[in-house]
Amino acid sequence: MRIGYKLSTEGFGPKEIIRQAVRAEQVGFDFVEMSDHYHPWLDVQGHSSFTWTVFGAIAVQTDRVGLATGVTCPTMRYHPAIIAQAAATLAIISGGRFTLGVGAGERLNEHVVGQGFPSARGRHERLREALEIIRLLWSGGYQSYEGKHLQLEDARVFDLPEQAPVIAVAASGPASVAIAAELGDGLFATEPEPDLVQAYQRGGGTGPRYAEVPVAWATDEQQAVQAAWETSRWAVTGWKVMSELPNPVNFDAASGTVTEDDIRQQFAVGPDPETHVQAVRKFVDAGFDHLVLQNAGPDPDGFLDFFRDTLADRLRALS
Repeated sequence: MRIGYKLSTEGFGPKEIIRQAVRAEQVGFDFVEMSDHYHPWLDVQGHSSFTWTVFGAIAVQTDRVGLATGVTCPTMRYHPAIIAQAAATLAIISGGRFTLGVGAGERLNEHVVGQGFPSARGRHERLREALEIIRLLWSGGYQSYEGKHLQLEDARVFDLPEQAPVIAVAASGPASVAIAAELGDGLFATEPEPDLVQAYQRGGGTGPRYAEVPVAWATDEQQAVQAAWETSRWAVTGWKVMSELPNPVNFDAASGTVTEDDIRQQFAVGPDPETHVQAVRKFVDAGFDHLVLQNAGPDPDGFLDFFRDTLADRLRALS
C-alpha cells in the first residue's frame, strides 16, 4: 500500500503548496496528489493556482515522492494534446514519478471556456477520445485523429519520457469504470466502494487503485469539525451536485444546510489516531491500495507531524 497527501490548491497559495509538498516528502508520504481546478469549491477557500506550474516546481524541489493529478479533465478546458505534452514533460522533469489522474470533469472548472457542459454520456465519450489521443501521441511521431467530439491534426510530442506515465481514471459508476479498465492503467475513486474495484478488475483492470480519504486533524475535535465545515462542506453534497454546479457561490448555497454532524459522518475528525486508522481501513477493505489523506483540518504542519510521529506505521500495517 502507498499513502499520499492531498495538496489543497483551493485552500492555499502556490508557494505554500510547494512547501507542503516538500514537507510531505520529509515526513514519509509516498506521493502527493493535487487537484486541477480553475475555481475553488467555496470562495472562502480563496485560491486556485495552475496545477501544472506548481507541480513543475515540486518536481525539482523533491527527490523521492510521487506526483499525481487528482484529477485533470483532458477534454474541455484543455485539449488532450496539451495534456499529453504537459504530462510527458512532467514525467521527464520528475524522473518518472508522475501519475496522470484523469476524469470526465466538473462544470465548476470546465464551463469557463464558454463551450457549455455536456451530459454525463457526452463527457464519457469525450474522455474515451481524449485517452485515445494521449496514447497516440505518447506512441511517438506525427499523429492525427478524427473523433466524434475531438480532433488532432498532424501533431507530435517531441519530448517523451522513457516510460509513459501511468494513467489513473476517475470512476463513480459502470461507464467510467469501463473506461478505466479499458483505456487506463489504474482506477481513481472517492468512496470506499468495493463494487468499483471489483468491476474494474472484472473488466481487466490490474493497475493501482487510488482513493481519497477525507480527514480533518486538529488537537481539538471541535476545531477540526469547524474547519472542515468552513472549507469542505461542499464534499457532503454528493457527486451529482459536485459535477454540475458552475461557481463557488452555488456550492455555498447548496451546502448551506450541511451540519457539523454531517461533517462528523463523512470525515475522520480530531486527534485520535484510531479514528483515522478506521477511516483508512474502510478503503483498504474495499480493495484500494493508493490511499490519499485529504486533510481539511486547520493546521497542515500539525497534521504532517501527526502522520510522521503517530499515524504512518499504523496505516502501513493495514496492508
